[in-house]
Amino acid sequence: MKVTFLGAARMVTGSCYLLENKNIKVLVDCGMFQGGKEEEKNNFMEFPVSLSDIDYLLLTHAHIDHSGRIPLLCKRGFKGKILSTKATVDLCSIMLPDSAHIQEMEAEWATRKAMRAGRPPVEPLYTVADAEYAMQFFEPVPYNNTIRLSDDISVRFQDAGHILGSAVIEIWNAEDNIKLVFSGDLGNRNQPIIKDPSFIDDADYVFVESTYGDRLHQDRPHRAHMLWDIIQNTFSKGGNVIIPAFAVGRTQELLYELNMVIEDNKAKNIPVYIDSPLAIKATEIFKHDVHEYYDSDALKLLSSGDDPLDFPGLDFTLTAEESKQLNFLNHSAVIIAASGMCDAGRIKHHLKHNLWRPESSVVFVGYQAAGTLGRRILDGAKMVKIFGEDIAVKAHIYSIDSFSAHADKNGLIDWMRHFKNKPKQVFVIHGEDDVAPVFATTLNSEFDMPTTVPYLGQVYELI
Repeated sequence: MKVTFLGAARMVTGSCYLLENKNIKVLVDCGMFQGGKEEEKNNFMEFPVSLSDIDYLLLTHAHIDHSGRIPLLCKRGFKGKILSTKATVDLCSIMLPDSAHIQEMEAEWATRKAMRAGRPPVEPLYTVADAEYAMQFFEPVPYNNTIRLSDDISVRFQDAGHILGSAVIEIWNAEDNIKLVFSGDLGNRNQPIIKDPSFIDDADYVFVESTYGDRLHQDRPHRAHMLWDIIQNTFSKGGNVIIPAFAVGRTQELLYELNMVIEDNKAKNIPVYIDSPLAIKATEIFKHDVHEYYDSDALKLLSSGDDPLDFPGLDFTLTAEESKQLNFLNHSAVIIAASGMCDAGRIKHHLKHNLWRPESSVVFVGYQAAGTLGRRILDGAKMVKIFGEDIAVKAHIYSIDSFSAHADKNGLIDWMRHFKNKPKQVFVIHGEDDVAPVFATTLNSEFDMPTTVPYLGQVYELI
């Protein structure tokens, strides 16, 4: 069997790995490259095999950097089966059309600009129709069931504790008598709402993420205090608290935390707006199949009559008109909007209306990829361009990294520690070029594990 690294190699986006032997071709994830223009060019690259020859796509979870090229894959000829958990199917059914809508809007804007310069129109990566077409190839699979893909290949999905329905994928290749484990994105232990990551104790080849492989997160009590302090201080000055958040996972975790913080402080009149149609739909999906995915603490809250994703003062703004009205509030508010890296969605409007206000605050609660608007703000830019307009950055900028749905360095080490026997090789993936090698060195020194940090396009034989 051989593996080709088609994404998230010395970078954190575009997750995609091609496995081949003489009988079968399998993709693990097919994510979108995100960040600057150079990174996004990779979305148009050709695959090294005919897409009609790929038998299966195994999807670890619904985030766009893992699922976002699936409509393109199907548009170009993929006819195989896409296996994922039911929650991932449900989330992809709203996330992929939403991603397609963004592609269409950006292509329309780029086309207008191109036509004025006498250049040909710009085609979107894929359309809403392409995204809807792709959904027919999805098949839900339960956690902890071994599924035979062919005479010699079997797979099993285990809970990764990252977002609802996220999975670690185990793959057995009987022909070569080897086992592969793809970590997907690993979550933090004791993360609100969802269950902790599953530990795996044996593998010949491990493909492990390294997003935060060189740093530690703040603890949860600290983040709750920090969030409450930011809200109090900002409201006392008459400003708004703007929180860019991923629509799936991070928004729901924020709702849970805000529910707890507001109750613990016996606070009243804290207006919180979820200004993202995608996040609103995702929150409804989070309320399905709770016994399959929720942890014991979240289930206990539900059984007591306290919905962890709802509380007094919370409003969902679904329409564009409702969103625009938030710019004219006569009171302070917490506004949570997508996209989490600030490159698309309603968050850009809220940044345009609040970044220049010294009384307002912007709170980053998730990873900001290189080249994104969020990263530029977080790195200290004094001026940013939004919708072609220069906007001064005078608001207070905060980062609470313990909201990350990714395990930190210690969490990743703890997950790797559970392998009873040393793997033949550990491939360190899904980490930036200055982080993945650091984590690889850590694994080598901590466990004497042989590690490789692959480059995009590299091929390895797994024997």
